[in-house]
Amino acid sequence: MSDDTAMVIGGRPVLPEPGRTIPVLNPFDGHLLADIPDATAQQVTDAVTAAGEAFERWSRVPGVERARLLTRLADLIEANAERLARMETSDNGKLLGETRVQARFAARNYRFFAGQADKIYGSTIPLDSESTFDYTTREPVGVAALITAWNSPMQLLANKLAPALAAGCTVVIKPSEQAPLTTLATAALVEEAGFPPGVVNVVTGGPEAGAALTGDARLGRISFTGSVRTGQAIAATAARTLVPLTLELGGKSPNIVFEDAPLDRALAGALAGIFAAGGQTCIAGSRLLVHRSHYERMVTELAARAESIVLGDPLDPATQMGPLANKEHLERVLAMVHDARSAGASLRAGGDRPADPALRAGCFLRPTVFADVGPGSALAQEEVFGPVLAVMPFASEDEAVEIANGTAYGLASGVWTRDLARAHRVARRLVAGTVWVNTYRAGAAQAPFGGVRRSGYGRERGLEAIDEYVRTKNVMIDLSEDVRDPFVIKA
Repeated sequence: MSDDTAMVIGGRPVLPEPGRTIPVLNPFDGHLLADIPDATAQQVTDAVTAAGEAFERWSRVPGVERARLLTRLADLIEANAERLARMETSDNGKLLGETRVQARFAARNYRFFAGQADKIYGSTIPLDSESTFDYTTREPVGVAALITAWNSPMQLLANKLAPALAAGCTVVIKPSEQAPLTTLATAALVEEAGFPPGVVNVVTGGPEAGAALTGDARLGRISFTGSVRTGQAIAATAARTLVPLTLELGGKSPNIVFEDAPLDRALAGALAGIFAAGGQTCIAGSRLLVHRSHYERMVTELAARAESIVLGDPLDPATQMGPLANKEHLERVLAMVHDARSAGASLRAGGDRPADPALRAGCFLRPTVFADVGPGSALAQEEVFGPVLAVMPFASEDEAVEIANGTAYGLASGVWTRDLARAHRVARRLVAGTVWVNTYRAGAAQAPFGGVRRSGYGRERGLEAIDEYVRTKNVMIDLSEDVRDPFVIKA
């Protein structure tokens, strides 16, 4: 094993204990990309210790210096964007065009939060007593555990690492063991940028490493992106240690097409919402709600477009959809498709693996469209996290909103209409952290992102993200010379 796949603890490369490695496979052809360490609980503890020791120094570094280092990191990510993009595509099967955009977007996030590092202000508070001066400071929470998923490692890491470093926190990062390579490569760029040893630590591994990290009571914050089930387990652990959480979990996002929608754009938005990245995004528009006046036309055109999507090598520019990220996930999605067919949903496209022998070694599923899906069915209620679309009709605005809000999730949503009043009205009524109008699956470093309900809590990106990594301290100074009554509270 080389230093390229070693963990980073306290600024040093750390190799695995004997017999403790995990293979990382290319989901397109199944070949071995690397063996990564499966960290022991002690190695994770060592990483948290190293981060805690570094925090004593890093938290006192002026914001302008943190900004300089973050800007340098953004420059390095941009300079290495093509290498990182190809690495991520090989790691999780996303199209190279997509991972190129995500590399640049990651750099944009580091640059945005560099601009915030010296602007983490407190406030002065006028009290009732003129003789009391009161102010607040916003101070870093300490060591933050950053845990990312396999579907977009570069971007998910930037969402967490950029505000954490800008706020003055030190971190222990644990990427998914199924797509860790760009995180390890980013750690090398962190060192090249000049961050002090121990500020950024990376451990890799499976459940033992994850449990050791999330169960460490010394943490000041846990930020997790992943499944609802794992998020619930982390929340249960954090309830015992009283470590605060940011959770970005699953979604079952509605994409709503009204009778006055720009249909060509809505069709493209529906395709982007579910088939881009193979549907392996928490914001996937997996429920398409279409007004009855356009329902059959939309279903027919979507099915035809789904059948024409080009599957293949995600490094090939001609490919429009790559494989799912791993074999276990493919089997799970296939099982959900089977259950939907058994429950009576009308399969209009896909639903099985491709027949092309050139694709049999990869984790491919044909783009799948189900029509006439019941709003209460498992397919309409449970996150698939794959290229599987559930299409449902509605007759009125009220019915559309009722169906849209009728799941346990609340991450994203889409509204397609030319009526400005309706756009604002429906956006207000939807229970979701993000509402897109006449677009879908768009993001910006300045725009806060996060969910409600089972989709999690807390916000990433935007100015709100800094709040996840700082805590407010109040300072109250009595300017008078009075001797107070020691047995009565002063208020």
